[in-house]
Amino acid sequence: MCCVTVIQSQDGWRVNYHQTDVCAAKGSEVFIRCDYTHPYGIYYYDIKDRFWFTKEKDGEPVDLKTDSEYSGRVTYGCSSYSKSCYLTITDVRESDSAEYKFTLRTNKPGEKYTGSPGVTLSVTGLQVQVRRSDSTWLELMCHSSCVPYGGHYWYKNEEIIKRGSSLLVSSGSTDRYSCYLTGYWNQRSPAVYGPQRPSVSVSPSAEMLEGGSVTLTCSADANPAASYTLVQGGWNVRPSSSQ
Repeated sequence: MCCVTVIQSQDGWRVNYHQTDVCAAKGSEVFIRCDYTHPYGIYYYDIKDRFWFTKEKDGEPVDLKTDSEYSGRVTYGCSSYSKSCYLTITDVRESDSAEYKFTLRTNKPGEKYTGSPGVTLSVTGLQVQVRRSDSTWLELMCHSSCVPYGGHYWYKNEEIIKRGSSLLVSSGSTDRYSCYLTGYWNQRSPAVYGPQRPSVSVSPSAEMLEGGSVTLTCSADANPAASYTLVQGGWNVRPSSSQ
């Protein structure tokens, strides 16, 4: 959602946030802006502190730059003449989902102002959900709580093949599929793929005596995890586990 919300106090302070809600993909970069005005008679050199925060301690806002959860990931600054300020958060995490506010303090004791309500940030990850369409086809669905500005795109291995939120693929495919969210922030989902090079291991591996027992273990690299069926002489053998 992109719009300007104007927050104004009765004594001439005002903060304009350029966005009220921001939805960002996990691992991306977020940029938030605001403008402010102050009462007549206050000059740029009277402004002592300007910073962003999400938390308070003992009734006072906690500067994001001093919050260990944001260490090394936060930058912000202001233009004293245009009274325009920004906040940048890199490598955003789902735990960064919060309401971000901008606050100012002057060199006069107790004189401060916070623009409230602030900007709500929602951080989400991209996931591919797999649903069996029939015995031949699988439907892949790109899931995110963000509304993409540019839409979803699908990768087959390392090649873009389609635009859209869903994709039909052969149930026997061993290719790697992932979806890509494009817009203000770009992110690619973890790939889904069928079993790669299934193998069977035997335990114990030493020579067995007739009438003894042996454990056969099937394994393959797959996402989501594969289920297995052992076949002996054309007949399915009931496995003791899904491994």
